[in-house]
Amino acid sequence: MNALYRRGQVYASKGAYNLAIKDFDDTLRINSKDVEALNNRCWTRTVVGDLQGALKDCNEALRLRPNFVDALDSRGLVNLKSGAVKNAIADFDAALRINPRLTSSLYGRGIAKQRNGSAQEGALDIANAKAMDPNIVQEFASYGVR
Repeated sequence: MNALYRRGQVYASKGAYNLAIKDFDDTLRINSKDVEALNNRCWTRTVVGDLQGALKDCNEALRLRPNFVDALDSRGLVNLKSGAVKNAIADFDAALRINPRLTSSLYGRGIAKQRNGSAQEGALDIANAKAMDPNIVQEFASYGVR
């Protein structure tokens, strides 16, 4: 990991998303196949509402590393925010097959299931995610997902 990438992570954690994206851009200029930078730029773009750019980044990360759980989770969030709930469920399901305790995928899948008409299944996922991480609701609210 280079210094630009690490600084981008710090910026993203502090909510300085545009600065984070710039650092991830610079990291990817150095190594266009850095799946961690692609995933982090995907997530950051999702938070700021650049869903097309985010989807492109997640897809590229998954092309380079097909079972990259973080990119599956991030793409699930992109699809959830864009209203592609069936795709979101598929991404979250794939992430949970790799890591069944991935709280963000469990919660995201719950929201997606509810939006797709499966209220009880969604509520169960949400309850399980909240039991694992009581702050998950606030985390997703900060992404614009309620």
